[in-house]
Amino acid sequence: MLTKKKKLSKKQIKEDKLVLTYYKSLNYFQENKNRIVIYGVAFIALVVLVFVYLQGKAENNMKAGEQLANVMNLYDKGSYLEAIQGRPGTNVEGLKKIVDNYGSTENGEIAKIYLANSYFMLDKLDDAFKYYKDYDGSIDIFKAASLAGQAGYYAYKNEFEKAADLYRQASRVSDLDVSNPDYMLKAGINYIKAGKKDEAKDILEKIKKDYASSTAFREADKYLAQID
Repeated sequence: MLTKKKKLSKKQIKEDKLVLTYYKSLNYFQENKNRIVIYGVAFIALVVLVFVYLQGKAENNMKAGEQLANVMNLYDKGSYLEAIQGRPGTNVEGLKKIVDNYGSTENGEIAKIYLANSYFMLDKLDDAFKYYKDYDGSIDIFKAASLAGQAGYYAYKNEFEKAADLYRQASRVSDLDVSNPDYMLKAGINYIKAGKKDEAKDILEKIKKDYASSTAFREADKYLAQID
């Protein structure tokens, strides 16, 4: 004799689905456990490699910072060649070696700017340009210095419009950079030399408007008079 099929409650249906899902998951794991283990090991290995890389980069950045601090006394005194080469037999490594060893770290990137400045002061302009252009750090003041350094190189080569554009870019990197009015003044001067009088006038008038307490403010009138 047939009996009426008992209707399952919502709770029983949910429990049956959970049991079914559990066994499906268990079966999947059993069938693919080797692959899962391999993927798991690979993921852990990747995490370890990333950790080791970041830790090593942090240590290198610290070493670069220590060596940069040691050599800055030479740089500040104007001993640029010695700052580049360092002092053999002491703990003062040269800027060139710091860049070669740690150039990919933040402090190594900073060392590039001081190395470029040192070459520039020694009239080794091609070497200076190389390191100005190579700067790839994240600090705005050094980004601007990199652009301004490249601009100085082009100005020396009489490529005045290119120099002016780079000086203007340098002045726009950060509103907090105290060198902005000087960068703008040099941009204006180079625009005049390039025959770009409208661009020169705009940037010199902006100095007059926004930087009344700067040295560039007092110089701007002289170059505006040349335009008029």
